[in-house]
Amino acid sequence: LLEKDDMFMMKDVLHLRAPGNWINDPNGFIYYKGQYHMFYQYFPYAPVWGTMHWGHATSRDLIHWEHHRTALFPTKDYDRNGIFSGSALELDGELALYYSAVRYLAADKENIHAAVDEAFETSQAMIVSPDGMQFDNWHGKRQIIPVIRDDATGDSRHTRDPKVWRHNGIYYMALGSTCRDKCSRILFYRSLDGTTWQYFNQYRNEKYGRVMECPDIFKVDGSYIFTGSAMYILEDGFDCRHHAVCAKAGFRPDTCELELPDSYQLVDYGLDFYAPQSNVDADGRRVMIGWMRMPEAVEDRGNGRGIWNGIFSLPRVVECVDGHVCFRVHPEVDKSFSHMLDDKEAVDHNKPFRVKAELLEGRRLNVGGYELWIEDDCLWTDRSTVYPTAGAPRLVNRTPKLGGRYELDIFVEPNLIEIFVNSGQYVLSNVVYNLKPYIEGEVWELSMMKGNRHLH
Repeated sequence: LLEKDDMFMMKDVLHLRAPGNWINDPNGFIYYKGQYHMFYQYFPYAPVWGTMHWGHATSRDLIHWEHHRTALFPTKDYDRNGIFSGSALELDGELALYYSAVRYLAADKENIHAAVDEAFETSQAMIVSPDGMQFDNWHGKRQIIPVIRDDATGDSRHTRDPKVWRHNGIYYMALGSTCRDKCSRILFYRSLDGTTWQYFNQYRNEKYGRVMECPDIFKVDGSYIFTGSAMYILEDGFDCRHHAVCAKAGFRPDTCELELPDSYQLVDYGLDFYAPQSNVDADGRRVMIGWMRMPEAVEDRGNGRGIWNGIFSLPRVVECVDGHVCFRVHPEVDKSFSHMLDDKEAVDHNKPFRVKAELLEGRRLNVGGYELWIEDDCLWTDRSTVYPTAGAPRLVNRTPKLGGRYELDIFVEPNLIEIFVNSGQYVLSNVVYNLKPYIEGEVWELSMMKGNRHLH
């Protein structure tokens, strides 16, 4: 199954999605040797979460993606139960992948893909590819940070998702962790060669949940920005308690001291967006892509994909304006939309299209059953007619207050709607199902993607 060319040479446009079965977190997002590489958490055997592998896709423009054969899969005792999330770095011209390796101490006898009572342990490992396409899972792996046994340093289970970067000749690693399952913790390691690592510092903040996943620290517009996926944060009106958050940060590379405010932004106010990865694109912009959580699989046998579950967001450019983190539409996305069309043609084509609109207080826009309106200076959305409602959370979502400006740039495809508000002041994205062929309300512009370009 892992070597079948018909599955792993599949192509996606605009949104990277599971080539069949299951994906979740984006991993190892990097621009390397003239193309973008995106790896992803992948379970190749069913459209549900299971023992994690790393799938692999590449793109020349962040829009047209080509899937390749599975890159990483369990082969070692320390990663026998999963290749969890991580990042990528160019190391002496080669592509180094850093990942969390999971080993169960007790597996469920009826489902070997699940641990009993969270009886597992996590270490950190790496593998180096000479060209970004070949991965020796049998002989090329190396465990670089053993399971942490000292509670003062980290947690033996929930220490994961290494984000690695290079600054002034020194390599840095941030790991998400927890302090006794009560407080989020971020661990910092440093290295002189990207291979041998030493623990250096840590940061704790109970305002950022009880467990931190997928930490990321980078600089844009002269400011450090922190993003992470915080588990068990409690906010009024949030039904799902695991969210991607961001904030302007203070960070000192020489000491790995991190400072975060007690308040933060959500990366996306639709609350489906999680586990984002960022990367510097070919033109030096900081670009982010995240996983959109889907409650149900989609059956799409017409293109050989079969049943799939998991889709990624559009690429978003990260900027910082007066201390506020903004997420803009990437220029490559702008380039891809040009064909003007009427509203029925848009939905009937069953392909991605774009809606630009300005809403006024009390006015509504309905896109195939997905409703948007302005109330109390916030954008509200309701997907109850285009989403599985049985026990479903988060049918209605809203942004923070918008200051009287309500310009919307909406990207629509059959299973995902992404709304960039006021040129990226906020983003609100939702997974949807069964959009209907109509648009009601006043819009500035409707456009559809250009024809597919060849992948080189």
